[in-house]
Amino acid sequence: MYFKMKKQKIVNDPVHGFISIRNPLAYELIEHPYFQRLRSIKQLGLTHLVYPGACHTRFQHALGAMHLMGQAVEVLRYKGHDISHDEAEAAECAMLLHDIGHGPFSHALEFSIVGKVAHEDISAAMMRDLNREMGGQLDLTLAIFGNSYPKNFLHQLVSSQLDVDRLDYLCRDSYFSGVAEGAIGIERIIKMLEVVNDELVVEAKGIHSVEKFLIARRLMYWQVYLHKTVIAAEQLLVNIFARAKMLVQQGKPLTADEALLFFLKQDFDAAGIGDRHALRCFVGLTDSDVDCAVKSWCANPDRTLSLLCQMLTARKLPKVEIRSEEFARAQIDELQQKTAQMLEVSKDEAAYFTQANVLINRAYSPNGDPIKFLQHSGELRDIYEASDMLNATAFRQETTKHFLCYPKEVGRKF
Repeated sequence: MYFKMKKQKIVNDPVHGFISIRNPLAYELIEHPYFQRLRSIKQLGLTHLVYPGACHTRFQHALGAMHLMGQAVEVLRYKGHDISHDEAEAAECAMLLHDIGHGPFSHALEFSIVGKVAHEDISAAMMRDLNREMGGQLDLTLAIFGNSYPKNFLHQLVSSQLDVDRLDYLCRDSYFSGVAEGAIGIERIIKMLEVVNDELVVEAKGIHSVEKFLIARRLMYWQVYLHKTVIAAEQLLVNIFARAKMLVQQGKPLTADEALLFFLKQDFDAAGIGDRHALRCFVGLTDSDVDCAVKSWCANPDRTLSLLCQMLTARKLPKVEIRSEEFARAQIDELQQKTAQMLEVSKDEAAYFTQANVLINRAYSPNGDPIKFLQHSGELRDIYEASDMLNATAFRQETTKHFLCYPKEVGRKF
């Protein structure tokens, strides 16, 4: 049965101010345990180890993104575009649920607990499960989220290179981390949105706000999301779960929450995660389950797992070197050999402590869903054609950097 609210609800958000929840379906979803779980999932994983204020959650982000979706819909309606009441509610719900599939520590463990399944696929599976529970009330929401609804611009508001998801997380992450470079003119960008031939575009006079948005996104990646200390901490956490999963699958006893053990024992694909039991286990996982497991594993008989967990809990993070060129295999091998000797582990086990990997950052992809500007002549121009500022190679090309992690003590002797 359709849920009816007695009155609108108001949330006081530190980023957007008062958020009004007038949508009864959205309020019902917010109250659901699937969504309430996001209160216990940090938005930025282990970034708080570098920026202590960055302890905000996916719950806050989802509410903020839903709020911005409501604002964007109102702007487009004011400009004469037909968006029905049901479409507006469904678009808000799609934005509210777009990150519901994030697991503990968000992106840091995205492919470590469940397996090679993106959070978007888990979100879709959870939305389908909610839809069954709610008697099909999310049919339109699922269509917009999955880009199968005829009005493509509604999906672009949910997922594109200028979606309300990015608008909220950049401003929110900037606010809570204290990194001012991420601050953007959200209101200006939303006011400049337009739709031409079912395509979301920006009015020409909004170009400088979008330029700042892309610059802010690039800076936030290098200063926050890909900060070398964050990389060190998250790499350590990923290696902890790689080791834990190997031990569990070898039949070694490991203390952890039952839901966490369920995923450590097996890998899933996008189809498998749709299983209702798997979903029930997944929604039982929060950051605290991982924290408790890591704390418990500090005393595990497996020396490698124990050392990894002790390093993370004591914040004795690996040293990270970042450069444009790939690290020589000989250098990595020598560091692993020294690590094995120092920690008294095998060379294979030393690879959990010393390893090389790659970072990829692209502020804007010209081959993706392009950001287009509506000129006064009625012509649509890609941002690279319309902007003088963003013709730089740094924005046009994918930036790849290589990093090498190893224990600081080994580095001193290297």
